[in-house]
Amino acid sequence: MAVKGIKTKDKHIHGLAKLVGGQRAILYHKEDLVAYDCDGFTIHKHLPRAVVFPKNTEEVAKCVKYCATHNLPFLARGAGTGLSGGAVPLHNEVIISLVRMKNLISVDLENRRAVVEPGFVNLKLTNSIADRGYYYAPDPSSQYCCTIGGNVAENAGGAHCLKYGVTTNHILGLEVVLPDGEIIELGQNGIPDAPGYDLLGLMTGSEGTLGIVTKITVRILKNPEAKKTVLAYFDNVTDGSQAVSDIISAGIVPAALEMMDKTAIEGVEAAAFPVGHPKDIAAVLLIEVDGIAVGIDEQITQILDVCTARNVREVRAAKNEEERARWWANRKTGFGAMGAISPDYLVQDGVIPRSRLPEVLERIEQISEETGLRIANIFHAGDGNLHPLVLFDARIPGQTEKAIEAGSACLQACADVGGTITGEHGVGIEKREEMRFVFKDEEIIAQTNIREVFNPGNLLNAGKLFPTPGRCGEVKKEMKEALLAQ
Repeated sequence: MAVKGIKTKDKHIHGLAKLVGGQRAILYHKEDLVAYDCDGFTIHKHLPRAVVFPKNTEEVAKCVKYCATHNLPFLARGAGTGLSGGAVPLHNEVIISLVRMKNLISVDLENRRAVVEPGFVNLKLTNSIADRGYYYAPDPSSQYCCTIGGNVAENAGGAHCLKYGVTTNHILGLEVVLPDGEIIELGQNGIPDAPGYDLLGLMTGSEGTLGIVTKITVRILKNPEAKKTVLAYFDNVTDGSQAVSDIISAGIVPAALEMMDKTAIEGVEAAAFPVGHPKDIAAVLLIEVDGIAVGIDEQITQILDVCTARNVREVRAAKNEEERARWWANRKTGFGAMGAISPDYLVQDGVIPRSRLPEVLERIEQISEETGLRIANIFHAGDGNLHPLVLFDARIPGQTEKAIEAGSACLQACADVGGTITGEHGVGIEKREEMRFVFKDEEIIAQTNIREVFNPGNLLNAGKLFPTPGRCGEVKKEMKEALLAQ
């Protein structure tokens, strides 16, 4: 039966609309769908069949059952801030948008946990409990707009993951709609080391290929007694990189230890939150320590001494909270700031051992010279999570392909020193083929076998995370042809 107000002969649009409350909770016109043809990875774009907006778990389950019954590919989407193409509808999927599910369901300060819906914005959780002395630790740079459901899908990190870990370290329970529409609960109310397989850990970071998360129980933390931040300028990247290792070697575990190189500094100073970084500086470190008030000053003194021993040009602690907040605002806008110095950019996300920072950064500089493209480096230096930003101009024929090749070469450099190809952005479609840098065909098959258990029809977010074993060159050719056709 047709749904009033919907003008299409596609029976599935009518069928889905009935499940979510009618025409106001579904998009199907091309001009509306364009906004959903990609996420933060904008190089590959594909239109979905429709976008539905369920308001609760039951409506999500009904939509999933409908898609499974009618053999319609589908995927879940949050705020669309993902950087690896995990929410790109490659196969004309029905997008199940979770943005209406944006409630803070409960806060339990006694047991230090909160329950949220997947569309709840990351930073909003901290803002909601800050007046009671608590916060939520995972802090991706997009935390002002990214959703916690998306953070779970990608196992998002952030500047403070050096000390506090990534999203998986703060997830206590999940409600999940499986690809056949069944609703299950994972986790035992935060009980540590529960018996059985770690299905909670398996789901976190599975990039929306095993199920759709509809409710999340997270760990919340008490605000630290004290917090201090140091800014250090270096005339060469090697000295700054060595200072990172020296700080950790001194027994200090900062809450955050961030680094930006000269090109990145140029970008952040040209964008929304300039702080007056010297134009000729090669690298800046942003170092934050927190914890019990007694001992914080001693740690700051040690950090100042380490930086001085590594030929620091200038190093100082923030005078007050206002200055500290300005430094962090400058760093947090780093990715978006590249738009101030380049028409387009491609951000990568590799991980290396801290001790290999100088040589990998040197290799990235060589890749920049070989391709003729500038590469800015902004990264979580403390845990070796690099973010090379390849700057290019898509209007110039061949530059997009060259940028993709440069990004892949940066990931190869990470893998070559015993690192890996993603620390927090996920694999999606962007780094599928690069999974071969760290996994053999047999290992890829073993992991896709797990996916088959949860998602046997492969209707949920197909074509993401894993390459097809043995088809590396063929798939790369297909991707390049698709890109040229856009």
